Amino acid sequence: MLKATSLASVSDSWRIDRFVVGAAFFGLVLLGGLIWLETAPFMLALFAVGTVLGVALYHGAFGFTAGWRNLVIKRRGGGMRAQLLLFGLTAVLMVPILGGNQDGLIGAVAPVGTSLVVGSFLFGIGMQLGGGCGSGTLFTVGAGNLRMAVTLLFFIIGAVLGSLHLPWWLDQPGIDPVSLIDALGIPGAIGIQLVALAGLWVWVDRRERRAHGLIERSELRLKGSEHGVLRTLVSGRWPFAWAILALALGNVLTLLIGGSPWGITFAFNLWGAKALQAVGVDMSQFEFWTWDYPAMALADSVLVNITSVMNFGLLLGAMLAAGLANRFNEASRKRPEGRPFLAAVIGGLLLGYGARLGFGCNIGALFSGIGSASLHAWIWFASAFLGSLIGIRLRPWFRLAN
Repeated sequence: MLKATSLASVSDSWRIDRFVVGAAFFGLVLLGGLIWLETAPFMLALFAVGTVLGVALYHGAFGFTAGWRNLVIKRRGGGMRAQLLLFGLTAVLMVPILGGNQDGLIGAVAPVGTSLVVGSFLFGIGMQLGGGCGSGTLFTVGAGNLRMAVTLLFFIIGAVLGSLHLPWWLDQPGIDPVSLIDALGIPGAIGIQLVALAGLWVWVDRRERRAHGLIERSELRLKGSEHGVLRTLVSGRWPFAWAILALALGNVLTLLIGGSPWGITFAFNLWGAKALQAVGVDMSQFEFWTWDYPAMALADSVLVNITSVMNFGLLLGAMLAAGLANRFNEASRKRPEGRPFLAAVIGGLLLGYGARLGFGCNIGALFSGIGSASLHAWIWFASAFLGSLIGIRLRPWFRLAN
């Protein structure tokens, strides 16, 4: 009897949500076909990269927001250590490509000034109230989280508002972009960033050891599983090491195929602006949308916009992963109401507005910024973390668990 129960339990664990998997496949085939017909093959390749990144984010549960919160509240540093490893590996892979660039590749390098500091600080607050960063919001929406769908909607609204105000913010005090590759060369840019990341690692370890007496490091490796590596790859919780490798290689591929590193939030600006344009708003009256790249993106189809195409892939990849794991909509089966709903609205607005002022989110500004050896990424990191501390303190009032 015990054996039969055990077999039934194992059998249940292999179930998939066929409707969700079918819908995800249908979306991937349909969008992939449209991209193939309307654009060049390289865009289809980026769509595939985005899909794999969505799978990796979902299975690795690789959200920046929870990692920061766990370090502050629970004094557990596994999520933050995984992020530091991700940044270091990506810098080692990406800096030599950008430093020896002969093909016009462009790194994620941005100005340092008032706009960056204010934007990233607001983003840090928003990520704790909204429940995710740019990538975290997308992959949880793809996995069926209703509350995060509210966050995404207001993320888009906030991003459009930020684009209207960005020219004013850029007129405030600041300095031009600083590339550590130009200043220190390839070895220097890698070395100084690895030293900084190692220093943060030591601080995280010390904080955890003081609170708990020991450091948990099992998050990086595959824990014992009756289903084995293949089953874990398809529907289980990935060790952080797998997610780190997938995300780092995905960013490098994005750079090599698309010409610039991975970004998330410009697409939100674009989607919101196109929606306004569709109802008769003349976006050319706003300075941001007269600049070369935004104006070109607004005039073109979203299927020729790299960030949009990768975001579509990420959403569908996360949906596919959740369906294969039979956990679609597991995180939020009811509509958000009351204070949690208000937190999603406020958090989304702060995320969007902050991302536009801060030149991106945890992906475009921080992850890709450190991979590009840009000084602005480190300022973004510090300012967003300070904002996140405030967001964490505000969460209980909004009835959000810490």
